[in-house]
Amino acid sequence: MMDFPGTTLGACQPARTQLVVCLGNPGDKYAGTRHNAGFLVADQLQAVSAFDAATPWQPACGELRSLDLYGFDCLLLRPLAYMNSSGEVVKEVTARFGFSPAELIVVSDCLDLPLGRLRIRAGGSSAGQKGVASIAQHLETGAFPRFRIGIGRPQSTDIAIIDYVLAPWTSAEQAVVRQVVAVAANLVVTALKQGLNAAMNLGNSWSADNINASEKGEPNVEKV
Repeated sequence: MMDFPGTTLGACQPARTQLVVCLGNPGDKYAGTRHNAGFLVADQLQAVSAFDAATPWQPACGELRSLDLYGFDCLLLRPLAYMNSSGEVVKEVTARFGFSPAELIVVSDCLDLPLGRLRIRAGGSSAGQKGVASIAQHLETGAFPRFRIGIGRPQSTDIAIIDYVLAPWTSAEQAVVRQVVAVAANLVVTALKQGLNAAMNLGNSWSADNINASEKGEPNVEKV
């Protein structure tokens, strides 16, 4: 377990065991856009946390909070330096608290997965996600766990990728997004409690098409 160096936390402050990094762009302009799927998972984790408080020390351009997720403690980081500079904030936090890359869980959107799908990996490439690429660059390794939330690709080649990821979810997408975000948050808790492999076994076979677990074989993802 990790302590905040040089700070006094008080008896109610839980100890940290892992750093959950949820990626997005700051500001109302980008709230509700596809590129901010990671921030939606952060919101869900905060909603179910028994303890949620800003840490005494904060990064220069990010929001760092301490959570208690069903008895398992973690730090939750929202980099606020815009997506392409996320790695600078993550580097600052990992250096401050001594987290290794393996102690991270990075949550982001992913163009290469269809809407309604998740992919959990222990490491690998950025899959073109600029925030994940920035983290790998600044940590000098891609060996950190990541949760990818599928947003799909634009249906028309006339729509630029940047315009697509920075556009809000359509009304037809929103119900699926809510479901995927809830399951992704569940799986973050699973990773904290049971390890990354347990989360991978559940999440990588899950699809929003399997809404009714008893009828369609959805894995028994622990509800939070």
